[in-house]
Amino acid sequence: MAHYLVTAIPKTALLDELEDRLAHDEFTEMQPFGRALTKSLRGARLRDDGEAVWEEEDYCRPPLAEERAAVLDTYFDNLKIEMVQQGTGWRRIDDLPRLFPELPA
Repeated sequence: MAHYLVTAIPKTALLDELEDRLAHDEFTEMQPFGRALTKSLRGARLRDDGEAVWEEEDYCRPPLAEERAAVLDTYFDNLKIEMVQQGTGWRRIDDLPRLFPELPA
């Protein structure tokens, strides 16, 4: 299992829709990535430059291919990934404000 620090530009016109879908756990049953994706996006942070950032667990090659096709490319542009050790990505961004502060992390 690999972990990545993901940065992406949110499509602001669709963020309310994404938040609503996350609030209703719409992605959790997507196999094999739904639960991890939901948890990661609920904990996503917002940098000063407007980019969203989160740590994502992934198993596929290329990284995040299934997640991009099913969800991420709909709601984000310019996705970049950096391989990290589990938890280190979250520690690096812990002090940033949450992208969806109303959702449980």
